[in-house]
Amino acid sequence: MSEKELGQKWDHCLADSAIKFGTGLGLGIVFSVVFFKRRTWPIVFGTGLGLGMAYSNCQNDLRSHYVLHSKVAKEQ
Repeated sequence: MSEKELGQKWDHCLADSAIKFGTGLGLGIVFSVVFFKRRTWPIVFGTGLGLGMAYSNCQNDLRSHYVLHSKVAKEQ
């Protein structure tokens, strides 16, 4: 994997993490205010869920160089 490709993947991971963190935080705040009488656990749960999804996406994206996809295998 080239250094440029690795840098692009890290940039994508950081942007994806920021978006998912913000979305989870925002939804957690909305659910906390609207449904759960201003409890803090929906905020923590939403933020953790967003970060977990971002971590999983980054892990798959960084490992995708080593995975042989079926579409690529059929073309060969």
